[in-house]
This record gives sequence, C-alpha cells and structure tokens, in this order.
Amino acid sequence: DGCDPDSCRDVLIENCIFDTGDDCIAIKSGRDRDGRRVAKPTENVVIRNCVMKDGHGGITIGSEMSGDVRNVFVENCKLSSPNLNEALRFKTNAMRGGTIENVYFRNIEVGEVSDAVLQVDFYYDTGDKGPEKPVVRNIEVSGLTAKKAKYALFMKGFPNAPVRDVRLDHCTITGVAEANVIEHVEGLKMNQVRITRS
Repeated sequence: DGCDPDSCRDVLIENCIFDTGDDCIAIKSGRDRDGRRVAKPTENVVIRNCVMKDGHGGITIGSEMSGDVRNVFVENCKLSSPNLNEALRFKTNAMRGGTIENVYFRNIEVGEVSDAVLQVDFYYDTGDKGPEKPVVRNIEVSGLTAKKAKYALFMKGFPNAPVRDVRLDHCTITGVAEANVIEHVEGLKMNQVRITRS
C-alpha cells in the first residue's frame, strides 16, 4: 500500500501522488479479534488534493478495520489508471467485524478504473465465514465524476448485516460497462446522479 493510517486520530494526507502495486491509501484499525481487543479506532481523517494512479483501491477503508473507522473526509482528489481497480473502496468480512461510519467524499474526479467507482464489499477474502457482523453506514459521495469503469456501484452486504445509508449527490458516471451490483443495501439515496453505459 502507499499509506496505511492504522488506529490513528487526527490525520491529514494532502498533496500526495500514489502509484502503487496495492491500495493507494488504506485506512485501518486492527485485525479480527486483536483489533477488537485493542479497540482503538481510526478517526478524524482528512485526505485532500491527492492523485491516485496504479493500485488496487484508490481511497480504501479496510479490510483490517476491526477497531472501527469513523469521520473520514476526502475532497479534491483525482484517480485514474487502467491498472486502478476501484476508486472508492470499502472492504470487510465476517472475521473483521467493526464499524465504518461517517465517510464523506466531495469533488472527486475519476478518469478510468478497471472495476468499480464505488465498491462496498463484505465478501472480501474470507467473506461470510465468521461470527462477526460488520457495519458500514453513513457514506456520502457528492460532486463525483467518472469517465470509464466496469461498474458505477458494486455494493454487497450480508443478509443479516446490510450496508446502510449510502448517499450520492450530483454525480456523473459515464462509460460504464455493466449494471450496478447492489445486494443487501438499505437506505441508498441518489440525487441528481447520472450513470450511462458505454
């Protein structure tokens, strides 16, 4: 990864260029039982004026987030590469547990990604093979533009632990190859959002 804030408070990442073989920024807070034992969340993170090129996820939370992540603010970032899988990525599973909440993206410019513009995936790695119910809620994306992707939205929660309260406002996503994948998501709201297929 390019940068991994883990169990940190009051973080500022700005004016950086990431070109990596894994996630560009991956916000974390401990893994599985040990992360829950330590229980030190990452909170109050500002990411602004950054550029993401090659990598798995551009701005990622997880998958090691068992101690919780909250209050993340991202603005004025540019992400583009045929070798960048996802632009905005949330990943967790039933071994991780933990809560991700209050994440805000504003004025995000996505050129090209090979997979999804926004991905929330509870089936990362071990998937539903575990006792925990991860929580992902209160995610807002406003003023995002994207020009090429396989999916605009790829969001898969668990039947007993849905993704909750994702809002998109004034977003334009063009050049999309396939329809959105939305499974076990509650409270998805889109206001003035345009998604067009390629």
